[in-house]
Amino acid sequence: MAAETGGAFVRAMRWLGRLVRGEVVKRVGGPARARVITLFAFVLALNGADTATVGAIAPQLEPALHINNTDIGLLSAVSLLVGAIFTIPVGLLVDRTKRMPLLAITIVLWSLASLFSAFAGSFSALLLTRIALGAVAASAGPAIASLTGDYFAPDERGRVWSYILVGEAAGTAFGFIVSGLVASAIDWRAAFVVLSIPGFFLARELWRTVPEPLRGGQSHLEVGALDLHAEQAQAAARAGRGEVAVKQTAPPPDQDDAIREAARRAGAVPNPRLVLHEDASKMGLGRSVRYLFSIPSNVRMIVGSSLGYFYFAGLSTFALLFVKGHFHASQAEAELALALLVGGAVVGTLVGGRLPDKLVSGGNLAARVVFPGVCYVGAALLLIPGFLSSHLSPAIWFDVAGAALISAANPPIQAARLDVVPSGLWGRAQSALTVVRSVAQALAPLIFGGVSDLVAGIVPSQAPIGTHAPAPSSHTATGLQVTFLIMIATLVAAGIFLFRARETFASDVATAAASEHPAGGGPR
Repeated sequence: MAAETGGAFVRAMRWLGRLVRGEVVKRVGGPARARVITLFAFVLALNGADTATVGAIAPQLEPALHINNTDIGLLSAVSLLVGAIFTIPVGLLVDRTKRMPLLAITIVLWSLASLFSAFAGSFSALLLTRIALGAVAASAGPAIASLTGDYFAPDERGRVWSYILVGEAAGTAFGFIVSGLVASAIDWRAAFVVLSIPGFFLARELWRTVPEPLRGGQSHLEVGALDLHAEQAQAAARAGRGEVAVKQTAPPPDQDDAIREAARRAGAVPNPRLVLHEDASKMGLGRSVRYLFSIPSNVRMIVGSSLGYFYFAGLSTFALLFVKGHFHASQAEAELALALLVGGAVVGTLVGGRLPDKLVSGGNLAARVVFPGVCYVGAALLLIPGFLSSHLSPAIWFDVAGAALISAANPPIQAARLDVVPSGLWGRAQSALTVVRSVAQALAPLIFGGVSDLVAGIVPSQAPIGTHAPAPSSHTATGLQVTFLIMIATLVAAGIFLFRARETFASDVATAAASEHPAGGGPR
């Protein structure tokens, strides 16, 4: 009887898997596009899972290694800081070498570093493995940004980014829920082992099934594309026959995208000081970085996005401790609440990719920067009652809505940055964002942890009535509550920076388009 039940369950799961796969292929426009989007989403899922795991296993890690919230923050911060150091030279490598082999090798090294974390015998040893992980993970963001720009047309990038960024949310869920359960049921070391295994399979799949696309928009995957290798072989054949030269004399239809058309209709004029008259991919590292930080709307998007990630990084690192301590929740209840937050983040990501694209198609040029600004300010307003409530049931729905809005801001920002940067600089543009954002994410756990410890040291102790052992102390819960409320100001600041980006966005879009023109020497 048990065997029959198990067999029925396996068959049901296979049927469900085929159903989900078919729906994904239908939604994204064919098997070839689905493979690229899914595998890129899994890469970001690894990063999200790794970032969330330290916070998820914090209740077990603190007593095991005799550390506090500030030490947990340091563990989360160090890999991000090291990644920030490595990401700029890696971005240059992404713009000049084959990206798919680089990405696959990186993921293997990434998984090995995570596996070694499981064998750390002290806080210092664990810190060293986190440093190694940050160094090898630096190429993921720049590589995926550049590859996405070459695989998908500009006017659908917001929607495509929403699908890819779902992986980040799903990985965060995996890190919080699965790692937390494994650490609670077995040991915190087992959580790192579980986290490392999928990377080896993902690297193998990327290496074998995703070919390197041609640069400059020559390898866009059309809706209905069936085979990746066949599509890229056809693109290479067209390039070999000299069709690229014909395309360079006038923008091909799929490149004459909605965002640049909206800029033309708005009368946007390129900034002559920023129009490139050379091949952007051949610019030196120092000069390309200076150029990227001279694009006004790009700088404002980098700052706004980094402030949003700053808050989310601090929140995610200590969310489990806060839910268990403030709401007196058990491990299972806390992880269920976090699962709801991730569900909200997934919904927000999908909506955030579609709605701004539709607004842009309707002629609303600034939608890709105004929409995320509204999301950040709205999230700040919704999170406040969630943190102030003393009961989990009403609080969680405010927090779910806030998480959805924070996540909805990400896809349009990713798409908008490609709109204002010439294609030859896409890898370095992502690297520039990653440096600032990584520093913000690295500082967040340290600042959140340090402020919460400071507040916890001055608030009076309360009896832990109704808690489920082991539960964080009332000092810790109150410290985190006050910290979360204070730091909400960063979300409001993020919204303000993005609102200001609309002032120069149209001009920067026109400048990027002019820099791609053959007269400017940029590859089209």
